[in-house]
Amino acid sequence: MASRSFSYRTIQQPVTGSYKEKGSKFFSFAYPVQTESEIKEHLVALKKEFFDARHHCYAWVLGADKKQFRSFDDGEPNHSAGDPILGQIRSKDLTDVLIVVVRYFGGTKLGVGGLITAYRQAAEDALAHALIIEREVVEFIQIKYDYAATPEVMRVVKEFSLVIVEHTFGDGSTLHVQVALRDLDKIMERLALLKATGSPLSFR
Repeated sequence: MASRSFSYRTIQQPVTGSYKEKGSKFFSFAYPVQTESEIKEHLVALKKEFFDARHHCYAWVLGADKKQFRSFDDGEPNHSAGDPILGQIRSKDLTDVLIVVVRYFGGTKLGVGGLITAYRQAAEDALAHALIIEREVVEFIQIKYDYAATPEVMRVVKEFSLVIVEHTFGDGSTLHVQVALRDLDKIMERLALLKATGSPLSFR
């Protein structure tokens, strides 16, 4: 069974970088992202802003397990742009990151080797300006309970520093909470124990 990732590395905020070679200018942009729709928004905005650039090459990685990823050469020779950018994301063990490198052609061809170096250096320069942070992988659970069980449930909330996303009241009380994945098994065991000892609650 594959081990679960309890945390991951990403960048705190958008950053930029650049690289120049034989007249060509490479402007790099790195963004923290969590969805493909966010990625598309950044790509559309950059293409609109740098509409006169010849190439908009990029790579991204999503998810704590890093299984979602893509690289795109945008007309450059195969694997000469997107892959070097992706390589920089992976070399720093990052995820939930998009890097776009915008190229303005300087009139002199760089060759495949030169392009690989240029796109790699541009991506590396952006990440050199980034603050790399570690984030917890989280899950969301729902806890339903009678009001009589409120003290026990709130003790679990406090003990594990659960983040209350939503709290609704009716015949009983319903909590939607955010939990750190590393604590999930312990929390579920604790809730199961409460239920087994007679506390009127359910959870999922």
